[in-house]
Amino acid sequence: MLVSDFDFDLPEELIAQEARPRGTSRLLVVDRASGTWQEGTVADLPRFLHAGDLAVANDSRVFPARLLGRRDPSGGSVEMLLLSRENDHDWEALVHPGQKLKPGARMVFEDPARAPGVHLDAVVLDRRFFGRRLVRLDVVRGVDRSGSEPVDAATQIDRAVDALGHVPLPPYIRRADTAEDRERYQTVFASERGSVAAPTAGLHFDMDLIERLRQAGVGWATVTLHVGYGTFKPIRAERVEDHQVDAEIFEVSDATARAIAATRASGKRVVAIGTTTTRALESAATAERTVLPGAGAASLFIHPGYRFKVVDALVTNFHLPRSSLLLLVAAFAGRDLTLAAYRHAVASGFRFYSYGDAMLIV
Repeated sequence: MLVSDFDFDLPEELIAQEARPRGTSRLLVVDRASGTWQEGTVADLPRFLHAGDLAVANDSRVFPARLLGRRDPSGGSVEMLLLSRENDHDWEALVHPGQKLKPGARMVFEDPARAPGVHLDAVVLDRRFFGRRLVRLDVVRGVDRSGSEPVDAATQIDRAVDALGHVPLPPYIRRADTAEDRERYQTVFASERGSVAAPTAGLHFDMDLIERLRQAGVGWATVTLHVGYGTFKPIRAERVEDHQVDAEIFEVSDATARAIAATRASGKRVVAIGTTTTRALESAATAERTVLPGAGAASLFIHPGYRFKVVDALVTNFHLPRSSLLLLVAAFAGRDLTLAAYRHAVASGFRFYSYGDAMLIV
């Protein structure tokens, strides 16, 4: 199967640079059985789901992983994107300018205007593949350590990063992050810190929409999958089967596993809110289509030919051409129907990517 078979023309002006208010985005409802679609808005979701269905969303929380600072002692500007924590102090990160930031290079991060007195030091420990570095962080000053409970090093560093960091907006949003992005590039149900990119299908939901789903008899449950930078990883191979996705840590609670089992036993649908939720659920599923509770690493690459074990319906945004996320959607809806629906979305002016509009595939 060729990656080029999953290409489509997308005018740049359809790439959303700002988010609409939650619950107001357009919705393209795609019916796999009939091969047809209809238009609505995200607020219409309770009309398209059934009593007894279970919506499952990703509750991972985005942290402000992008840090802007200077080299020490030269003063040259540096940028660092934190990717994954390895222990209390050490992180894998992308750094710029990478060629100058060799092992032993030191950096300073502070911003008197946004976070007076907060000072974070970093030193490069090791060079890794694909431009990544192992970096050690230390809080020098400015983080409140008062209170009855002792604050460990990891918490101190997290607080400093929260104070100094910028929202890691996707590379196709061509503007600087704003204070509003701290709230908007985050789901209203986010609780578990760890993502460097938002589970974007969840951005459409506000508490009113979730409550209206519940009033319509639709259940609500969450899983956790920490979205990594690999979500933006391009497919460089010519053949789909030669691509590998980056593993992402996920966890399914006992309560969510029980809710899914009860939904399936009643003959109702499991509705995944987003591709990250889909990867978590399908990674946690057994060959007998049972979702097991617990933690793991989702390295599953879902592409056409994959047989879904858990997910019966999918809410998702519109994705990049030739991307692993588009391939997941095509695996669920079929390549021809997916690309036909995408062509309609383009012709009708739907907005694409993280801050764009949504699809419901049933």
